[in-house]
Amino acid sequence: MTKHYIIPIFVPHYGCPHDCVFCNQRKITGVSSGVTEKEVERIIQDHLSTFKEDSFIEVAFFGGSFTAIDIEEQKKLLKIPFNYKQNGLIDEIRLSTRPDAIDVDILTMLKDFSVDTIELGVQSLDIDVLEQSERGHNDIIVYESSKLIKEAGFKLGLQMMLGLPFDTKEKSLLTAKKILQIEPSFIRIYPTLVIKNTKLEFLMNNNLYTPITIQDTIEVSAKILMLFTTHNIPVIRIGLQTTENIQLGKDVVAGPFHPALRQLIEEWIFKTLFINYIKEKKIDLTAKNVAITSSSLYTSVISGQKSKNKNEIIEELGIQKLSIYTSDMDKYSIKLKFDEEELTINLIDKMKEYIENNAF
Repeated sequence: MTKHYIIPIFVPHYGCPHDCVFCNQRKITGVSSGVTEKEVERIIQDHLSTFKEDSFIEVAFFGGSFTAIDIEEQKKLLKIPFNYKQNGLIDEIRLSTRPDAIDVDILTMLKDFSVDTIELGVQSLDIDVLEQSERGHNDIIVYESSKLIKEAGFKLGLQMMLGLPFDTKEKSLLTAKKILQIEPSFIRIYPTLVIKNTKLEFLMNNNLYTPITIQDTIEVSAKILMLFTTHNIPVIRIGLQTTENIQLGKDVVAGPFHPALRQLIEEWIFKTLFINYIKEKKIDLTAKNVAITSSSLYTSVISGQKSKNKNEIIEELGIQKLSIYTSDMDKYSIKLKFDEEELTINLIDKMKEYIENNAF
C-alpha cells in the first residue's frame, strides 16, 4: 500500500475576518504569525527529505482562512507547492478556508495553481448555533460555496463541530444529515474544546456556556460516524490533533478532550451493535466460551482500551470467556463462534439497522 504523507503548513488566523467564540488559532496550531514564502519552501524541503520513495505526498495549508488572505499573497504561497507538483515531487495540494471566502474568481485562481482539495469549516448548519458562535455567515453560504467547489472539480471536505453554544444532540445530528445531502468527499468532526483566551472560556467562566461531556460526545459522534460510514463518506479525523499544548491542563481548559477519542467512539459503536444483535436474535451466550474473529484493523476496537469493551460485553451478556482472533477479512465483518455455531456479522448492515431503528 502506498504511504500517504501530508506536509502541514499552518497559517493561523491569517486572513480570517472573524473571531469565532471558540477560536484561538495561535493556541490550536502552535504558531503565532503568518507564514512566509521562505518558510513554506523550508517546510516542504524538510519533510521531503524524510519520506520514502513512491509515496503519495500532499501539501496542506491548515488553520486560518486561506482564501481570505490577500489574493497576491495567496498566489505567492501557492506558487511554491505548485512548482513542486509541476516537477513531480508532490502529488496534491489542499487548503482550508471559510464558506464565505469562496467565489468563482478565487476558484479559478486555485485551479491555475493546481489545488486539488478545499476544506470548508462549516461547524454547524443550524442558524442559531452559527450566530451564537459568531461565525459571521449563515447556513445558505455553505450550500452555495460547496456547490461552486464541486462544480469546479475540486475535492470538497467539510468540517463540523459538536457542542457549540446553543447546540444540542439533535442539532448536531441534523447538521450531519444536511452535510450528507451536500455529498462531500470526506468529513472531519471536531467536538468543541474550550481553549485558553477565547470568548468561549469567558462564557464558560460566567456560567453562560457548558461544554459537552465526553460521554455525550462519544454517543453523538458514534451516531454521526455510522451515518457517514453507511453512506461511504470517509471521516478522516475526529477531535483536534494532540500536541504539546493541546491537552487538558495546558491550552485546553475544558471540554471532551481525549488523545484516543476516535477509538472510544468506535468501541461504543461495536459494543452497541454487537449487544443489540445478540439480544435481537435471542442468542443465549450465558456461561459460554465465545470467539470473535475480525480484521487486524478492528481487534483493538473490539477489546477496547485496557480490555474495557471486552469486559463490558462479557458482563452484559454473561459470557464465560471471550477470545478475540485476527484474520484476513473486511474491517466491518466479524465472525462469531460459540458451541458448534459460527455466524458472520456485517457491521455496516448493523449500522444501517441501528440508524433506521433509532430514527436519526
